[in-house]
Amino acid sequence: MKNPIKFSSIRKYSHYRQVILFAVAAVLMLLIFPVKGRFLYKYQKGSPWIYETLVAPIDFPILKTDKEMLEEKEEKASEQVDCYVRNDFIAEDQLMLFGKIASEKGLGDELTEAIASHINKFYETGMVASFDKDVSDKVIFIKDGARLSEAPAQSVYTIEGARKALQSDLNFSFPDIDVDSVLSLCNLGTVLAPNLNFDEATTQMLHREAVDFVSPTKGMFYDGQLIVSKGEIVTADIAQVLDSYKAEYHRSFGYSGSIWSVLSSHTLLVCILLALLALVIWSVDRKLIDNMKQLGFFLLMDFLAFCACALLSQKEGGLLLAFPFAVLVLYSRSFFDKPISFATYVAGLLPLLIIPDNGVELFFINLVAGGVALISFEKFGKGWRQFLSGAIVFVSMFLVYSAFNWFSDVDALSWRQSDILKMAINSLLTVIFYPFVFIFEKIFSFVSYSRLWELSDTNNKLLRTMERKAPGTFQHCLQVANLAENAARDLGADHMLTRVGALYHDVGKIDNPSCFVENQTAVTADYHKSLTPEMSAHDIISHVDDGVTAARKAGLPEVVVEFINTHHGRSRTGYFYNQYCNNGGDPENVAPFTYHGNLPQTREQAIVMMADAVEAASRTLKDYSEESISRLVDGIVAGKTAEHQFDEADISLSEIGKVKASLKNYLKQIYHARISYPKRKDQ
Repeated sequence: MKNPIKFSSIRKYSHYRQVILFAVAAVLMLLIFPVKGRFLYKYQKGSPWIYETLVAPIDFPILKTDKEMLEEKEEKASEQVDCYVRNDFIAEDQLMLFGKIASEKGLGDELTEAIASHINKFYETGMVASFDKDVSDKVIFIKDGARLSEAPAQSVYTIEGARKALQSDLNFSFPDIDVDSVLSLCNLGTVLAPNLNFDEATTQMLHREAVDFVSPTKGMFYDGQLIVSKGEIVTADIAQVLDSYKAEYHRSFGYSGSIWSVLSSHTLLVCILLALLALVIWSVDRKLIDNMKQLGFFLLMDFLAFCACALLSQKEGGLLLAFPFAVLVLYSRSFFDKPISFATYVAGLLPLLIIPDNGVELFFINLVAGGVALISFEKFGKGWRQFLSGAIVFVSMFLVYSAFNWFSDVDALSWRQSDILKMAINSLLTVIFYPFVFIFEKIFSFVSYSRLWELSDTNNKLLRTMERKAPGTFQHCLQVANLAENAARDLGADHMLTRVGALYHDVGKIDNPSCFVENQTAVTADYHKSLTPEMSAHDIISHVDDGVTAARKAGLPEVVVEFINTHHGRSRTGYFYNQYCNNGGDPENVAPFTYHGNLPQTREQAIVMMADAVEAASRTLKDYSEESISRLVDGIVAGKTAEHQFDEADISLSEIGKVKASLKNYLKQIYHARISYPKRKDQ
């Protein structure tokens, strides 16, 4: 229950810090806001052109549709141009071999020269061993050193073709000679050897390049040429020209107006986006506006979404579809409840409606993906089941995307191979990036819900140690946790954090369990008999410092450690203080009997303080009637209020009243009346 006078200056200063935080976010957004104009025309295939007649103001290439690109790539993939490597040494070797054979066989000089001339021509043109398919309309590549040239396949010789050509020419030039006998004598099968050898590696490389580097354009549209008339139906061909014009506009022109007009419009848009975020946070939970860490977290999530939208929208290939926006809502849900997480996520997606051209589609895809992720990861967010959640997110994105494509009458072939892959990457990255929530835990000193679930497990090491060494304290902590959690739910506070804080609030009693009445047995009941009230109070008070030390040693988050440090605040050990005064001590000497912890700062810490005191006192009641329980709760809470234990807590008097009502109702259910079973008369 914060003092309004004491904290007015702090609250005023806090508001200045919030304004500075929003201003920093605005400047950063403006720095990355794409400086480009928007294409002025909105159109849809099958709908009439609602603007004035549009004439091309520039020359621009006509882009092929995705379907045309796919068909051309498939056509290229079905064709393969073979590549052959020329070996210049073959001709020299084979001519020398022929000269040697001709000399040995005694061929005349004229005949020898004629055959050698033909063989040399074959090698200059190029000769392959054979072709295994019809090449009448095919071309091949010939690699000669670093030079690669294209030639008709029929222009080169095969071994058989060269033999026939040589035989035909010799028959014509030397009609009086038996050419077959001469060629057989010269052993032509040995003399003719291919100097063009098939190069499989280069063939495959050229094939891949042919498929990958299909030209994206199919002609030009020239300045002054009519694109579309007013009222004309936008056909597929007109839409293709308009798409090409829009692409050229963004690439070459963008925004051509005053830079101050650009900055003014961008500044206004950024201010509106941040104002909407602030309004969303304030309307869902206005207390978050006053918490700088929590406000900073939401601004960071909003900034990350804006960065992805601004930067990826300028990249080719539709990378925005692959960015896992949904993981941002999972980060928020790790620390906050669903309403604020989803509301701020929707506010963070708004730049998708402003910056990219297909923003409406991207907005709805990611809106649905985020909502589905929020539900699916809550049910399947552990271990391998996260991939099941990722699959569910993918299906949801695919359905929304399909609906938009069917609505736009887009052929499925144009998006199946690329955009489905991007959506699959999106859902996979959502799963991969989700564990990085621990980074935000460290940066903002938050504790995620998954971490709280782990800490609430009574099988963890520290709670098991408490159960073994201080069983009475362990049972007390369980009861306080139940009381506090129920009250936090009724108040709308963080019930999981409250429960965890209550479970560990008395962990310091592990070091000296017999000092506390709930752990005392017949053997240890006289622990305090030999001690002075000051000594007993010292041992009792020490459990707060011991608990802080044990909690930090066990690696508990600081937000949980603060429950240990605040659950007694600066109250007194009343029993030993009264004993001290009754023994003649100075009533003004309160220091030895006063806890030196911190006062509660949050609603959750205040709830644990009240639940702790009420649960301990309820064990002393002899009458568990409704009136007795009500008097007990009212008296304890009134005493804490009179001692100013809630002065620094972010809790109002009306909220304290709700906590009291919750504690009373819960205690009534615990200590309800029981039926006395009648005995049988025949026993």
